[in-house]
Amino acid sequence: MIGDGDAQRALFRRWPAGVSVVVAESGGRKAGLTVSSLVSVSLTPPLVSISLGRTASLFEVLDAADDWCVSILGRDQEGLAQHFARSVPPIVQWDGIAVRADEPRLLEGAVGWIRARTLDRHPAGDHVIYVAAIELLEPGPGQGGLIYVDRRYVAL
Repeated sequence: MIGDGDAQRALFRRWPAGVSVVVAESGGRKAGLTVSSLVSVSLTPPLVSISLGRTASLFEVLDAADDWCVSILGRDQEGLAQHFARSVPPIVQWDGIAVRADEPRLLEGAVGWIRARTLDRHPAGDHVIYVAAIELLEPGPGQGGLIYVDRRYVAL
């Protein structure tokens, strides 16, 4: 039986997913969003993908950007996940947020960081799947991992 969107959403809420913050910058606008759709696609060449809803606050900025950054959140970064999950004006979004000096689209203290250049965009229903080449891949000082399941963040 195929359910409606509510049934699909309810089922996938029960499936744990890693939590990261994706940040893009384009046309002088910098925006970030908490996502759980980050996927390692290929090792050779190194590729990742994310799926982003067309109504997401990050969508227009990411779609216009050539590259984007990912901060994979650690177990003590639930506050960052909650912050970037809210829809707030772009200027307010960065108040009090610690970023790396060498790449201000990467959040301090993460488990790891990725900078990726978009290669392909694949429209998929109400989302777009972005496939990107990894340009930077670094482990960070963060510990454990942060996952999202049953409408809550869980530290590993």
